[in-house]
Amino acid sequence: MERETAVAGRFYPSEPGRLADDVARLLAGGGAAVPQRAVGLLSPHAGYVFSGKVAGATWAAAEVPERVILLCPNHTGLGPPVSLWPEGGWRTPLGTSALDGPLTAALLASGLCTPDRQAHLAEHAIEVQLPFLQARRPGARIAALCLSRLPFARCQALGQALAAAAREHGALLVASSDMSHYVPAAVARERDRLALDRLLALDARGLHQVVERERISMCGVIPATVMLCAALELNASRALLTGYATSGDATGDHRSVVGYAGALVS
Repeated sequence: MERETAVAGRFYPSEPGRLADDVARLLAGGGAAVPQRAVGLLSPHAGYVFSGKVAGATWAAAEVPERVILLCPNHTGLGPPVSLWPEGGWRTPLGTSALDGPLTAALLASGLCTPDRQAHLAEHAIEVQLPFLQARRPGARIAALCLSRLPFARCQALGQALAAAAREHGALLVASSDMSHYVPAAVARERDRLALDRLLALDARGLHQVVERERISMCGVIPATVMLCAALELNASRALLTGYATSGDATGDHRSVVGYAGALVS
């Protein structure tokens, strides 16, 4: 069973030619130098008109291998807390990203993931990453995880399992998240900086704690925390901010915005 598109025509163009052109433009817009080897990425998942520049700059900055583990938050509340897409590729207007069977099997063997489709069917956060992946590495194979709220100890255990699978199969870890939601732009930038300071310091526990303590509405804090935990297991030593924006930069309305950040972990 393939996972069909859920937000094509809303978050990004449904016509293949227009989508390919938009993704190429967004990837080129960051002005990135030679792509760097990375163990993990943070990339936003709003409509491309809002977060596409940050996502494009982030995907353009990294070397993308043949296997990628995609982590997203659970916006719908459906499915178990750690939902792993079990079989079948993911469609976009640009084609189908095949599921990597051995990588998915390795994650299931950890005992920390539940094979599940329900959490993924109406979830947009992985889907909007795929056209960038398909443009950067045609034919790349994926594993797809949708994560609900988890305590830090469980994030750490899952990160260790993901690191083992990524090391064995040469996979890149991609966490999908937006930042603060529906606050004035100045407030978003101030609060998002608290979270991003912890992420850029490779402080997974600190990121988890500050978002909870300060009530920062970073929807993908759990994917980002798990990615950081895995990256540390893979001996990551630095993180680089690849971009930051708010929806107000696109609309001109800065009274109530959503924040978007991209980061490269290597």
